[in-house]
Amino acid sequence: MTSFMRPAVTLFLVMTAITGIVYPFFVTGLAHALFPAQASGSIVMQNGQAAASSLIGQPFSDPKYFWSRPSATTPQPYNGTASNGSQMGPLNPALADAIKSRIEALRAADPTNQDPVPVDLVTASASGLDPDISLAAAYYQAARVARTRRLPLEQVRSLIAAHAHGRILGFFGEPRVNVLELNIALDGAK
Repeated sequence: MTSFMRPAVTLFLVMTAITGIVYPFFVTGLAHALFPAQASGSIVMQNGQAAASSLIGQPFSDPKYFWSRPSATTPQPYNGTASNGSQMGPLNPALADAIKSRIEALRAADPTNQDPVPVDLVTASASGLDPDISLAAAYYQAARVARTRRLPLEQVRSLIAAHAHGRILGFFGEPRVNVLELNIALDGAK
């Protein structure tokens, strides 16, 4: 009996050490060496202080800022520990009501803008934490932001273009802009 137990226990301890200690430390060290910013949480610094992560959306409701996609996380929006979608189907009346109220809020913040509201400004992403908006959503908000900040519209549009990210590997996803990074750049604009 002990002739079977000793190798089993030894193998269990060796594999626990390799897969539970050595491998995680190796992968973490490799990640920090190759991708230090990403491995540390993609922290965005502002005035020498950590402001947020560029990987998690932030709530912006002041008209002088670009607004993010709505968050579906609970109990508070953009809760990184509660990543999930709304779980509401397209025929759910609660989803239709939420979209209607979001459109009304966008229209109230910029009554002169009669363009169609981009869908990503009124619907949450699958994770509920998306930090990016489409270029259409950013340009939709540009006039409101420029007017509120008393900046030339072309300067705001240039900031959007400067912070735009293309498709991943040239064909995955859509062009987008990180809302937090764009708003920090706006705060630095004169």
